[in-house]
Amino acid sequence: MTDTIQREAAPSEAAYQSERPWGRFDQYTLNEVSTVKIITVEPGARLSLQRHEHRGEFWQVLDGPMDIQVDDRRWTAEHDERIWVPRGATHRMGNPTAQVARILEIAYGTFDEDDIERLEDDYSR
Repeated sequence: MTDTIQREAAPSEAAYQSERPWGRFDQYTLNEVSTVKIITVEPGARLSLQRHEHRGEFWQVLDGPMDIQVDDRRWTAEHDERIWVPRGATHRMGNPTAQVARILEIAYGTFDEDDIERLEDDYSR
């Protein structure tokens, strides 16, 4: 049995996909400081345009599509698309659909909600 390694643009050397006789698994972290969330975005809503000094984020779209911005790049990400948001990058996600959408987020590094620098915010925070 051999592993098929497909490295993500995440800081972890442990991020890979491993083939097994029964299927496969995707491993995103191994013994690293990380925080895992599932972010649910209501129809027509979006998060603030923000950046973080102390963490990078890996996103995988669970329900899509989702509107994504990372620095100057903007696109619509589809179901299962993987996105890397480097530490310090300006980023935002939004739900352009009429259904709830979700993203799996793995934050690499020290996690603190106070590390959010909001550049634009639809909710005046």
